[in-house]
Amino acid sequence: MNTQISLLLLASCLVLHISASPKRVLDPELSTEEHFGSDHEHNPEYDHEAFVGKDQARQFEELTPEESKERLGKLFHKVDKDGDGKVTEDELKDWIKFTQKKYVWDDSEKQMKQSDENKDGFITWTEYKNTTYGFMDEEKDEDPEAASSYKDMVARDQRRFNKADKNTDGKLNADEFTGFLHPESDDDMKGIVVEETLEDIDKDKDGKISLDEYLGDLWPEEERQAGAEPDWVKSEREQFNEFRDTNKDGFMDKDETAHWIMPDDFDHVTSEAKHLISESDADNDGKVTKEEMVEKFDLFVGSQATDFGEALKHDPAEL
Repeated sequence: MNTQISLLLLASCLVLHISASPKRVLDPELSTEEHFGSDHEHNPEYDHEAFVGKDQARQFEELTPEESKERLGKLFHKVDKDGDGKVTEDELKDWIKFTQKKYVWDDSEKQMKQSDENKDGFITWTEYKNTTYGFMDEEKDEDPEAASSYKDMVARDQRRFNKADKNTDGKLNADEFTGFLHPESDDDMKGIVVEETLEDIDKDKDGKISLDEYLGDLWPEEERQAGAEPDWVKSEREQFNEFRDTNKDGFMDKDETAHWIMPDDFDHVTSEAKHLISESDADNDGKVTKEEMVEKFDLFVGSQATDFGEALKHDPAEL
C-alpha cells in the first residue's frame, strides 16, 4: 500500500473512531460543522445538525422538499412539549439539548459494540487499539511515513484513553468511553480538547499559538497562494490581537486557547435557539408555529435541492 493511501486510511480512521478536536470556535456537541465558514458566510448545516442531530441531518439531506416538510411537521409536535401549537425558546433549547445528547450516546453505544471484543461491557486499550488501528499493522511496517503518523495518532489516543479512565482500572465503562469519544461533552475531559487543539495549531511546538499559527489554521497555505488576503482574515487578525491574546504577549497560551474554543461566557444552545426563532418567526411573537417551521424547513433540516420524485425509494425511519 503506498504512502498516500496509508495516510488517507489513517486519517479516515481517526475521523470515524474519535471525535476530532473542535474546528475551533464551535460546540462539537451541538454540531461538528462551523456555524460560519472561513468567508464568514452562514452555514446551514450547523443549524440542521443542531436541530435534529448529525445522523438525522444526513437523512434529511436525501429527502425532497416535500418529504422534508412532511417529516418536519411530524417532528414539530415532539418539540412543542406543552402542545399549545407554538414552540418557545425554552422548548427549542430543551429539544436541541436532547438531540445532541442522543447523538453522543447513540454514537458511543455503537462504537462500544464494535470495540468490545470480549463483550464484557468494558473497553481496554488493547481492544480499542486493535479495532481502530489493527488494519494498519502491515502498512506501518512497510511505509515509514505512515508508521510515523500511526505512532503519533496512537500515542495521542492512548493519552486521551488514560485521561478518560477515571478510576484507573485500565478499562473504560460506557460513561468513560463516551468521555473518550466525545471529550467536549465531559467537563473532566475538556482539558484534553484544549491540549489537542494546541498541538494541532502550535507548529513550532513552543506550547503557545502565535498570530501566524492562528491565521495559518484558519487560512491554509494553499488558499493564501490562490489570491489576495480576504477581508475576513484582517478581521481575524484583529480578533486575535484584541480578544484572543488577553495578556497581550503576542501569543495564546493554554488558558487563552481554552477560552477561545470553549468560552464559558457563551451559551451555544441559547444562541442557536434564538437564531432559529428569529429566522422563522414570521409574525414576530417570539414563538414558532408548525406552519412557520415548515415554511422554513431549509433552515431547520434542509433537503435535496432537486426533487427526484419517485426515484427516491427509501423510507427513513421517523425520529
